[in-house]
Amino acid sequence: MSARVLLLEDDRRLAQMLIDYLGANGVELSHAFSANDALARLAGGGFDALILDLMLPDADGLDVCRRIRGEPTLRHLPVLMLTARGDTTDRVIGLELGADDYLSKPFDPRELLARVRAVMRRGSQSAASETQPILRFGRLEIDRDAFQVRQDGEPVPLTAHQFALLRILAEHAGRVLSRDFLLESLRGQSAESLDRSIDVHVSKLRQLLEDNPKQPTRILTLRGVGYLFARSQE
Repeated sequence: MSARVLLLEDDRRLAQMLIDYLGANGVELSHAFSANDALARLAGGGFDALILDLMLPDADGLDVCRRIRGEPTLRHLPVLMLTARGDTTDRVIGLELGADDYLSKPFDPRELLARVRAVMRRGSQSAASETQPILRFGRLEIDRDAFQVRQDGEPVPLTAHQFALLRILAEHAGRVLSRDFLLESLRGQSAESLDRSIDVHVSKLRQLLEDNPKQPTRILTLRGVGYLFARSQE
């Protein structure tokens, strides 16, 4: 069964070229010309990923990405951004908003196909992880039902705030998460506001979980962007 991907792109000629190429390689590509059309189609479900152009006639692609990540039924939909903009700020903002990857125009369709397949693999893994009570990353186990963390089989004492933050990071392993995303995800999960203290909690998690907190391998910092929980760990 082929993957179903929605392309939001106002360049009809490019869209048709991608429909032909991806279709010949096992990806059923549907084309939406406007943001409103794309959002309506996504609301109907059935898509495995979204290829999102940032420069649209009726909306900003970054706003579209923000709206998608704000919908519970679409929060795990893999999103790959296309941009012709040279400024890296747009790419950084897009990743902060929850996009899984980006590709600058002009691009080779073969690279687009490879990236689409990669974000879909990561997306399916992320969605599957939500149904598993225990997340395992090498020597680290996170038991979401029991609210316990174990490393090398030994319990790790975490506060409620630290556990909530670690769980969000682990559930999105391999994806860069901005501080704003973390705060929004943690809203309502903690009686005490985490505003202004994300960095402090990350530092404490590193002290408890990292072999060398000064050279972390589990929770990585991307300066100016946010945090990434490594998918592959020892």
